[in-house]
Amino acid sequence: MTASTPQPRANVGNIPAYVPGKPPVPRADFTTYKLSSNENPYPPLSGVVEAAMGVVGQMNRYPDMGCTALYAALAERFDVPVEDLSAATGSVALIYQILQSFCDPGDEVVYAWRSFEAYPIAVTAAAATSVQVPVTATGEHDLGAMAEAITDKTKVVIVCTPNNPTGPAVTQTALLEFLAKVPSRVLVVVDEAYVEFVRMDDAVDGLAVYRDFDNVVVTRTFSKAYGLANFRVGYAVARAPIAGALRAVSLPFGVSGVAQAAAIASLAAEEQLLQRVDSLVGERDRVLAGVRAAGWEIPEPQGNFVWFTLGDRTGDFAAAADEVGIVVRPFAGEGVRASIGEPEANDRLIDLAGSFPH
Repeated sequence: MTASTPQPRANVGNIPAYVPGKPPVPRADFTTYKLSSNENPYPPLSGVVEAAMGVVGQMNRYPDMGCTALYAALAERFDVPVEDLSAATGSVALIYQILQSFCDPGDEVVYAWRSFEAYPIAVTAAAATSVQVPVTATGEHDLGAMAEAITDKTKVVIVCTPNNPTGPAVTQTALLEFLAKVPSRVLVVVDEAYVEFVRMDDAVDGLAVYRDFDNVVVTRTFSKAYGLANFRVGYAVARAPIAGALRAVSLPFGVSGVAQAAAIASLAAEEQLLQRVDSLVGERDRVLAGVRAAGWEIPEPQGNFVWFTLGDRTGDFAAAADEVGIVVRPFAGEGVRASIGEPEANDRLIDLAGSFPH
């Protein structure tokens, strides 16, 4: 018997919903802050608004589908061939393109969990199968267990470093040891959405890894450190055949001209950017010290956020945060991720950590 109305593929009904960070509710008594989406709290970098506005007047024209100027700027900045680049509407779009390009229905995708909540969405949308490997008690990737989880059905492995939402990053040594165990036929995604915030010994050098391994693709974004979350632009670096596959399945004219211009201007303002990132890292260190002094065991944060393991008290913590004018991102039954924001918002988070029972 056939259905009486058009039916989507079966996997579409299994796609979990993406839960965006909730915006704060305006309060008459004091300023409220959004710490739920890992956004950069600073305004645009110098020259970025001007570059974007220069393209706004051309909104009746399609953007450069080939991202020619953006690819040239990225190629120069990171010393990579243009053929090894692929741009998309944020690094999350690149994850979708990777799975669309390399996974047949039923193929397995291995990744840590809890990790970026878009991973199971993208895997299910591609009709592939998620293989989730639990993070350690300290929120780190268990790369040994991930290697053991690879089977003949595995097509893609994703390493999120730093891991969103728990915070820790893997080391270069650990990543290289892991890659030595991964079959060359398996594509390894090194998701470096928060790479600019990493401050640790033996930090991952994704571009060095891409140069040494034919089966590695590095994904990065302008949404976080560069503060272009509203414009949606990210890029992947991989060997030309892989990058070409991503471009082949990309949405035509997906990255707007405004986004391309803003990204190029942001690269040109990188010195100012790094100063801002250093300030955010300083605030992250201050928050970490404050919440640990209050008795919390917080995983080592290497992004622009911290993670509170709360279990069934997650909702209570999020509600208490709302009461003091900060909105955090709860993951029901697991914990809360709080972005590093304005100093006043961070002060409130530290104070909440000191007053909330734990």
